[in-house]
Amino acid sequence: MKGMPSFPLQRRRFLATTLAVPFLGDWALAKEERKDIRITRVTHCRIPTRRSKVAGKNSRKDVHGDSSGDVLLRLFTNSGHEGFGHGRMQRKQAEEVLGKNPFGFLDEETHRVSGPFGVGTMPVWDLAGKILGKSTHAMLGGKGPTQVPVYDGSIYFADLLPQYAAKWKDRFRKEIDMGLEAGHKAFKVKIGRGAKWMERKTGDRRDIEVLKTIRAHGGKDLIIGIDANNGYDLAGAKRLLGEIGDLDIAFAEEMFPETVEHCLDFKAFLSKMKLQTLVADGESHKEPSTFKPFIEEKAIEVYQGDMKRFGFEGILQEAAWAAQKDLLVAPHNWGSLVGYYMQLQVGRAIPNFYRAENDPLSTPILVDEGYSRKDGLATIPDTPGCGLTINEKAFTNEAKVFYDLKN
Repeated sequence: MKGMPSFPLQRRRFLATTLAVPFLGDWALAKEERKDIRITRVTHCRIPTRRSKVAGKNSRKDVHGDSSGDVLLRLFTNSGHEGFGHGRMQRKQAEEVLGKNPFGFLDEETHRVSGPFGVGTMPVWDLAGKILGKSTHAMLGGKGPTQVPVYDGSIYFADLLPQYAAKWKDRFRKEIDMGLEAGHKAFKVKIGRGAKWMERKTGDRRDIEVLKTIRAHGGKDLIIGIDANNGYDLAGAKRLLGEIGDLDIAFAEEMFPETVEHCLDFKAFLSKMKLQTLVADGESHKEPSTFKPFIEEKAIEVYQGDMKRFGFEGILQEAAWAAQKDLLVAPHNWGSLVGYYMQLQVGRAIPNFYRAENDPLSTPILVDEGYSRKDGLATIPDTPGCGLTINEKAFTNEAKVFYDLKN
């Protein structure tokens, strides 16, 4: 199936281990050496990021702009190790973390992070990996491919931006070229103009024109997915796919507000039309358990719990349930550079990962040596933790520090 990475046959082994989020054997090693490690400093901050272009409207929201940011926790220890990543913590909670052994937050039976970190456990995983000399993806399971499929998620309504309105087809061609130059071969195209910004029929027609323009420019090997942000209803989604079936759409995301019944109806329609388009949804779900009815009925084929809202543990839980039905996960990630790296770590940890969503953001603060992207595949390093470091000079110049507590 075009645009669908293979699902390795180690699913049974994956299911037996993923719910415990296993370490791969070194958990007990050097236990005596790490017992005296303490967290000596906690820094809570926000780092700004810059998008390579202005992202326009989608079916629900106005112009997304050319900037974003990530909120981080930095954990420093008396051993000289630092772990950091997406996370939020009140100052009072951080004061309670100071002086604690970071491994005290890692349950040795369930291998899950506890304490005040909530879903923002990336700093703990990063720190533990750096201390143990293990990559985060190895600690999270190590069952995924060496290279992780990705897609460019930034093809918004450029035609509705005043600066491109007169030559909007040229702008979409340019944006596809930008993505190709950045190592992509798969693109998610926003649709649903008729939900808010244009008259229904006119907006639907423009959606089709945009998709045809992109297919003609990118050629038959370009992988195209669509995302309506619930900008259609079920009947409209069927009508649209009936018209664009020859464009070979790899996946259709959030076509309408999801219910099990509507998703099954849509899947049946796609099957009747002999289309291989995957039904993707789930970014608005608040916790993994709400996916259970959809998974049980196989109503959605690609589950998209938000990467930062669910965290590593939540996405792995979702993935384990999905794997029981031979279904896929592709965490939602927009507006976050750190979330992109989180996805890639998960992609190397599990066998049923579909694609990582890339918002073309950058910052001089994060150093991602060992990461690369070519022909739609991301290479992820085996370096300890998440493989990221901080450029301290850029951090000093650009980061906003909420608090910086020292023991």
